Amino acid sequence: MATRFDPFQEFDRLFGQMLTADRSSATMPIDLYRSGDHYVLHVDLPGADPGSIDVNVEDRTLTIRAQRTAHTESDAQWLAKERPTGTYARQLSVGRGLALDAISATYADGVLTLSIPVAEEAKPRRIEVQHGGDATQITSGAEASA
Repeated sequence: MATRFDPFQEFDRLFGQMLTADRSSATMPIDLYRSGDHYVLHVDLPGADPGSIDVNVEDRTLTIRAQRTAHTESDAQWLAKERPTGTYARQLSVGRGLALDAISATYADGVLTLSIPVAEEAKPRRIEVQHGGDATQITSGAEASA
């Protein structure tokens, strides 16, 4: 059995614990792929309250926010507290050619899934080429009859 040890990741985790006990800037890993005429974005939000998830688009910036509250037990003596709490936030710059007004979102099993359709004007299409005796040709910016 192989194990993977990344000393930089462990250093980052330990350094983060030294700076703050409550890691409010939690990570939000994503997967993004294109499937047909839309893009699919999967965002890991484990333990996030579904009512706190906010997705919005403003001028080509997609912003995702979610809240994960800490369990507060008045008589608890914590032995380990490694799960991040607080606000998850991530911004992505999106390119042109997407139908940003038609994004759909679902949240299930700790994963937020966004479906972002490609805009109609950005979809590839075939352009019919006319030919024949009545066709007009354009040469050097001037029209000439064929």
